[in-house]
Parts: sequence; structure tokens; C-alpha cells
Amino acid sequence: MSKSKFVKWKLFFVLILNVYTMNAQNNADSLNAQQQSLAVISALTATGDLGNLKIQLNAALDAGVTVNEIKEALVQLYAYCGFPRSLNALGTFQSVLSERKAKGIADKEGKEIVIETNVAEKYEQGRKVLETLTKTPQSKPAPGFGEFAPRIDAFLKEHLFADIFASDVLTLQQRELVTIAALASMSGTAGQLQAHIGMGMNTGLTESQLIQAFDLIEKHIGKKQADDAKNILSKTVSKK
Repeated sequence: MSKSKFVKWKLFFVLILNVYTMNAQNNADSLNAQQQSLAVISALTATGDLGNLKIQLNAALDAGVTVNEIKEALVQLYAYCGFPRSLNALGTFQSVLSERKAKGIADKEGKEIVIETNVAEKYEQGRKVLETLTKTPQSKPAPGFGEFAPRIDAFLKEHLFADIFASDVLTLQQRELVTIAALASMSGTAGQLQAHIGMGMNTGLTESQLIQAFDLIEKHIGKKQADDAKNILSKTVSKK
């Protein structure tokens, strides 16, 4: 092979390698289909839009999100949007699964939901999970609201971050994505959304992925909610 041909092939190889690397980086910095589905069904659950939730639950199953992953997301959301909307979403999900089964669709159950309930000190278990998410030491009780209302601090640590988060069907990153999507879709939750954006980024969610999540909220919930969430994201990123 002549020197000129060798140089051309080398340049071609480098070009292909660069394109492959850029595509890999772009894919790594984007929400995959399963993550997008979790964000959308969380947002629709939080806003009580059961008609569109039914559509997106079908889409989530078609995208490969397992039955138990969806169950876990909908159960977790009761802590953020209340029992009524969580229970309504679970009822809608039951209907979706029944309809799909009647059509002969066999959906993947996924990892079994197993919870360890015999924990000696649930508060400590939840406190350690919160320290992992925030990357900040957590005092006992939590300053401010925890000192004012110790019972809510106990519920937060022992129930949300211990009982609910004890299941490893969803990763901490998935759980934060679910929470962020729900909070971004509701009004009056700016402080909590900012905190969870920080936690989500600590689990590896990127600014680009969160912008993509908020773009989905604009599409399925509303532009105001998405714009507000993006502004909070910008403030959070500027402080990191």
C-alpha cells in the first residue's frame, strides 16, 4: 500500500472512531427509552391525568420497563403526591395489565420486590440513604422542620428513605428521576424540586438528561411547569 493510501485510510479510521465516540457520548448523556417512560408516567401520576397515564403505561411496557419497576414507581409517588393519586395510578395500571393479558401480551414481571422489614434502627437506615443521596452529613433530627415536628422527620427517614427505598427494584437514580418528574409537574414544590435535582445529579443524572426530562414534561404536562423546572435546574447547577 502506498504511503498516500495509508494516510487516507488512517484519516478515515480516525474520523469513524471520532463519530463513534461522539455518538456514544451523546447516547450516554440522553435518557434512554425506559428512563423517559418512568419520567412521563411519574408526571402524569402526579397530576392525576389517568387517561394519558393509561396510554403511557402501555408505552412504558412496550419500551421494556418491567411490571415491578412501574409498581415501585407508583408506590413511591404516594410519598410525593398523596395516596389518592398513587392508588388511582395503580388501579389504572391494573386495568392496563388485564387488557394486555387478554390480548395475549406477556409483560416482563422483572426483579422480585423483596423488602427487609426487620431493621433494628430504621431511622439510621433512612438517614444513611439520605446521606448517600445528598453527599452531606444528616443530623438527628433534621434542622428546622425536624426540630419543629420530630414525627415528620421520623416518617421521612424511617418510611420514605428506609421502608420505600429498601426495595432495589429501582436504583437510587431511577427513584430520583421519578421524584424529580413528579415534583416538576406540580405547583408549590420548588424547594423540594431543587433539593431532588441536586440528589439526582449526585446519582449520575446529567444536566442534559434533566433538561430532556423537563422537555417531556412540557410535552405531556405544560410549558410553565417545564420552564419553571429548567430555571430551578439552572440555579442548582450554578451552585455546584
